[in-house]
Formats: sequence, C-alpha cells, structure tokens
Amino acid sequence: MVKGNDNSLKKLIVVGDRVLIKPKKMTGKSKGGLLLPPGYTEKEEIQTGFIVKCGPGFPIPVSGDDSTEPWKKEEEQIKYIPLQVKEGDLAIFLQRGATEIVYNDEKYFIVPQSSILLVERDNELF
Repeated sequence: MVKGNDNSLKKLIVVGDRVLIKPKKMTGKSKGGLLLPPGYTEKEEIQTGFIVKCGPGFPIPVSGDDSTEPWKKEEEQIKYIPLQVKEGDLAIFLQRGATEIVYNDEKYFIVPQSSILLVERDNELF
C-alpha cells in the first residue's frame, strides 16, 4: 500500500474507467505464487503495482424522458457501471496502455481497466 503522500492524493480525481497505480518492482512472481511466463513479457511489457485510486467507472447515458416524473429533483445526468478493481488491490497490467506521471516526486501510472490483466486482492486488509 502507499504511505506518506496519502493526503495529497485526496486532491486527485480519477476520471472514468481509469485507475491510479503506484508501481512496484517486478520479481517474476506475485506474493500468491503466480508465475508469469518469460515469453509473455517479451511480447508485452507488463508491470505490477498497488491501486491507489479508482475512477467512478464506465459512463452510461440516462434516458432524457423527463415528462414521466416532473416532481423529481434534477439529478446528475450520468450514471456509471462500477469497476471490478478496488483500492488496495495488487494489479498486473500492460504498460503499453498506461500513462506514466510523476506527482509529488512519486511515480504513478494512470491505467484504463481494459489494460489490467489480473488483480490480487487481500481481503484481510479490508
């Protein structure tokens, strides 16, 4: 998990189906013992890291039929399908789909959920 700059990360808002990932060094296998084949890393550069923040999900339009319920308050016109990943998950993702940024002298990746291959979730953390 990420420690230290947690307060400054609260200012960041991740948009859409993207997640903010703090990278970690690739050791060839995960804590759970998952080994990644060397042939795969030759084809695509993969990376691992902890998910620090998640976006709201995939936006879906809301029907504009306001005439059926005129008494309702006007709500946000965008609804979201939530992401499968959660904050604190260890993600294995394709670096090709990621955008590298530096925020407060720390390296992060902004990754769309479609570039995440696998997630390792430790339920004891939650």
